[in-house]
Amino acid sequence: MTIEDNLVNGEIRYVDRCDGELKTEVIYGERGLRWVYGNPLGRMAQWLLIRRWIVSAYYGRKMDELKSCLRIKPFIKKYCLDESEFAECPSEYLSFNEFFYRKLKPESRPIDKSVNSIIFPADGRHMAFADISCENNFFVKGQSFDLTQFLGDAELAKRYEGGSMLLSRLCPIDYHRFHFPCAGKAASPKIINGWLYSVNPIALITRPTIFWENKRVVTSLESADFGEIQYVEVGATMVGSITQTYMPGEQVAKGEEKGYFAFGGSSVVILFEKNRMKFDSDLLENTANGFETYARFGERVGQMFG
Repeated sequence: MTIEDNLVNGEIRYVDRCDGELKTEVIYGERGLRWVYGNPLGRMAQWLLIRRWIVSAYYGRKMDELKSCLRIKPFIKKYCLDESEFAECPSEYLSFNEFFYRKLKPESRPIDKSVNSIIFPADGRHMAFADISCENNFFVKGQSFDLTQFLGDAELAKRYEGGSMLLSRLCPIDYHRFHFPCAGKAASPKIINGWLYSVNPIALITRPTIFWENKRVVTSLESADFGEIQYVEVGATMVGSITQTYMPGEQVAKGEEKGYFAFGGSSVVILFEKNRMKFDSDLLENTANGFETYARFGERVGQMFG
C-alpha cells in the first residue's frame, strides 16, 4: 500500500511508535495547503509563485521580526507542545524563528547507546525502505525513487543501488534541529538548488517527484560500521533556510547536532549502501502498509547488517 491509499477523507494518518496507535496528523496551515495542491487556481499560484525561493525567504524574514514573538504562546497552546523540554523559557525567544529552531534539554531526547545502532536524526514522521531500487510505489503507485536526480550525481547514485533509505518528514510543530545518526567523519555539504514545494503527503501524492525537484543539501558521512552514508536535507515551502552547525572534515559523534531548519516543514533523507543497514521490523511493516511512523530524535532506527 502507499500513503495515497491511506489518506482517508484527505486525513494524514500515521503510527505513533510510543504507543503503537494509529493517529491523525494535525496539519499546520491545512486550509492553504489543500487549496494550493487541490484547487486549479491554487496549483497555478503554486507554479507561478509559491514554489519559488523569494516567497519562502520573505516569509522567513517575517518570522525573524520582533513582533513575531506574539505567535509563540498561541502556537504552543494550539499544538500542545511540552514547554518542559525547551532549553529556554518561551519568553526568552526574540522572534518566532528563534523559537521554531529552539534547542531542547538533552535529557528530553536520550540517545540509544547500542554501539551498532542507527538513531533517528530528527523528530518526525518516518518511512524506511530496505531496498530503494526495488521501490515502485514511492508515495503513489508506479512511482520509483530517482536516486540519480536526487543526488545530482550518476556515479554516486550507482553506489546506492540496492541500498536502503530512511525518510524523515518534519512538520512545523516538530523540533527542527537535525542530528547525525551514527559516528563518523562528515564531509563538506553540497548544495543542489531547486524549487520549494511542500513535502506534506497532500502535496506528494499530486507531485511525487518533489524530493528530487526541491532544494537539497547533500553531506557524505564516512562511518567505520555503516560505510559511506549520504545525509540529505530537503528544503520545502516556507523553509527560510537550512543552517549547518557542524564542522566539516571532523569526526562527529552519534546524536551530535548537524544543523537546523528555519521556519517551515522539511525533510531529512539518509541513504545507506547495500547490506549495511537493517531497519527495525515495525518501521518496515508500517511503511509497507502505507503509514509513516512517528518517532523522536535519538530513538533506535535499526542496526548494522549481519
